[in-house]
Amino acid sequence: MSSGPAGQVARSSVPPITRVQRSATLRTRDGVAIDALYEPGPDPGTGPGTDLAIVIAHGFTGDLDRPHVRRAAGVFAEAAAVITFSFRGHGQSGGLSTVGDREVLDLAAAVEWARSLGHARVVTVGFSMGGSVVLRHAALAGTAHGGRTEARVDAVVAVSAPARWFYRGTAPMRRLHWVVTRPVGRVVGRLGLRTRIHPHEWDPVPLSPVESVPLIAPTPLLIVHGDRDPYFPVDHPRMLAAAARGGAELWLETGMGHAENAADDVLLGRIAEWATASWTSATAEGAEGEEL
Repeated sequence: MSSGPAGQVARSSVPPITRVQRSATLRTRDGVAIDALYEPGPDPGTGPGTDLAIVIAHGFTGDLDRPHVRRAAGVFAEAAAVITFSFRGHGQSGGLSTVGDREVLDLAAAVEWARSLGHARVVTVGFSMGGSVVLRHAALAGTAHGGRTEARVDAVVAVSAPARWFYRGTAPMRRLHWVVTRPVGRVVGRLGLRTRIHPHEWDPVPLSPVESVPLIAPTPLLIVHGDRDPYFPVDHPRMLAAAARGGAELWLETGMGHAENAADDVLLGRIAEWATASWTSATAEGAEGEEL
């Protein structure tokens, strides 16, 4: 769902990250090896986001080494620690892509890694397919829904995410379905897009993004979408926001195309500010609760 430039491609004004990075191979609950990278963010004590980690969930055909993913990581690392990883079937990770189904386990492994590194707050930011994954993960990861405490998140950002499965209403999505569902398309995905795709249909069909949103509250949720997105028109973010019943903030970005390629540094910086503000607000609420 981010298989190439869509809309205007944003360029970076942020210098490359120079702080010490840490790479790791994570293991999901179903045994898939996930390639991951940690960037420590601001120096301890220098800002409100120093105990915060932002976990980036890239779009379909992306991976942690793609320039647009690295650019987003660079902007976010100015405000908080950042974890990037490659979904199964992408980059150096193992397994086969299920295009948003089993990928919730990949994200859970990255969130758990952030917790193990000592981060008190974790915010997930997902783009396109990754946007659907962060929504489903947040709905399923909370202890109220049978999830594990270490996989919980403190805020969620979905950028250019679909609201419903099997959408074919635009030409880019019809091409994507051809890649995913046809044997020759999967060959194109493997050789041309560096993405290894699972050959079988979903069974059962996973919870859709719009079905997931009502289960996320009271976790803060931000939905970001471009009004020139060639993959998913604006009825998708509006449907997601409506499903939140007032529990989500919606940003419709004028002139923006699709996902990481189209999100410029200014927008990424605003998302980082929102993530930091949600962390600060939650911390303040927790302190008030302790005083009571």
